[in-house]
Amino acid sequence: MQVIRVEPTPNPQAIKFVLESQIGQSLEFKSAEEAVKNELAQNLFNIAGIDSLFFNENYVTLVMLPSGDWHTIHQEAASVIGAYEHTNEDVSDGGAGPIPLLSDQATANAGEHGELLDKVGAILQQRVVPALSADGGGMQVLEVSVDKTITIQYQGACGSCPSSIQGTLVAIENLLRSEVDPDIKVVPAGMM
Repeated sequence: MQVIRVEPTPNPQAIKFVLESQIGQSLEFKSAEEAVKNELAQNLFNIAGIDSLFFNENYVTLVMLPSGDWHTIHQEAASVIGAYEHTNEDVSDGGAGPIPLLSDQATANAGEHGELLDKVGAILQQRVVPALSADGGGMQVLEVSVDKTITIQYQGACGSCPSSIQGTLVAIENLLRSEVDPDIKVVPAGMM
């Protein structure tokens, strides 16, 4: 699989490898154990200093441990990705499927907020997800609570980026308040 270019991300611990071909929908691997059925992810986790991986459409984002060496990781990752022979069957997460924008829990627990969740999902898909993807990341809506608090989980480069928790979160909340409901509150997973 050919790497077209390597792009920095706003996250100083993440780098994005843009590929010449599509590798599928969003998949996130937070450990080598999660990647046991994905050959490319396994091979990348064999590189010392890799913390997590995010695959999406035509790119792979690597998030490095604070102790990692970018120069070494960059060279080894480019080599691993370049040597990888892509087939549609082998870029999978082991059976769970791609990460949807709206989690099963959010959809199941939407209750009286189902219409709100649909509107939120549409706006996020059209306006927020492309911007996060351009920076090597993504997001998932985990829950909508009774008080219209929307819990999101960042993925890829956005998962450990300081600007995601600060500026991006505020921008998402402001967008949803102005276009969906002024009472919406957006919080990152684990911060309630």
